[in-house]
Amino acid sequence: MTLGSIQCLAIVSCLAAAFGTLTASEPDLAALEAKVKFVAQQTLPATVALLSEDIGASGSGVMVSADGLILTAAHVVQGAKEMSVVFPDGEQVTGKVLGANYSKDIAMVKAKGKGPFPYVKLGESKPLQAGDWLVALGHSTGFDATRTPPVRFGRVISKGPGNFLTTDCTLIGGDSGGPLFDLDGKLVGIHSSIGKDRENNNHAGIDGFKSDWNSMHSGKTWGALTLNPFANPEMPVLGIAMGMRSELKGVMVEGVVEGSPAAIAGMKNGDVIVALDGSAINDGSELLQLLAKREAGDEVKLDLLRDNKTLSTTVKLMRRSEIFETP
Repeated sequence: MTLGSIQCLAIVSCLAAAFGTLTASEPDLAALEAKVKFVAQQTLPATVALLSEDIGASGSGVMVSADGLILTAAHVVQGAKEMSVVFPDGEQVTGKVLGANYSKDIAMVKAKGKGPFPYVKLGESKPLQAGDWLVALGHSTGFDATRTPPVRFGRVISKGPGNFLTTDCTLIGGDSGGPLFDLDGKLVGIHSSIGKDRENNNHAGIDGFKSDWNSMHSGKTWGALTLNPFANPEMPVLGIAMGMRSELKGVMVEGVVEGSPAAIAGMKNGDVIVALDGSAINDGSELLQLLAKREAGDEVKLDLLRDNKTLSTTVKLMRRSEIFETP
């Protein structure tokens, strides 16, 4: 599949706008344009639209295997047992909804048909950093037989919470569940939620899929969608009750949950958390923001004040759902 002239012009305009605030040279712009065109050409055939008349839902997805495995967002398939899978060339097959982790907003669908189907390769989302360039695809406003999925280009804004990342790739309705690629054409994320300005959007990182792959593929469905990232069952936590003192910099530990990471690490009531992995902490909000950029299972180093003495401890984070009841 090749890009039409209109779509190529859109890529050039997007790149020119992006570099308007930078000092990149013209050859750099040309090289990036070539990379984006290459990524689009390689990945467009595998970018599908997902439709369900039964639940009135539509969104996007992407093929990741020749036998028809599709990754998408959990909210796109919520309540459906089957989805219509539409390829950019108009070919349509039926897809069976497999499993989903709603806390991560990730899901799998299996296309029915002989195949082999076009598919993309998986990348990694954890190594991504703010400023990294990415390519976003999706069936904006739903499947349109008169055009291929629009190609968008942008940068990582931030990481977290949990497996999520935020970019300024422009997205609109219908893009949900669509793919996010690095400049090597590898899948690094799936579009989750679209911001009000359409240029501050959340994506579920591909590494979150990898850790739940077997469970979803076997048909397991679990978790809960929530608009509050800090109440997300997947949110990594220490398992403490935080206290505040206006005259104190840091986070006072006012309670330690039994069996929690904090308890296992030997933290006590009255400890004051002053740094996490070398980053100073002034209050509870800063602690939550730092934790949101980690994942359950990560080990973090905490610097504490206890009885006017400084000490350090290593804590292995757990999911919120492992410690607290899901609201």
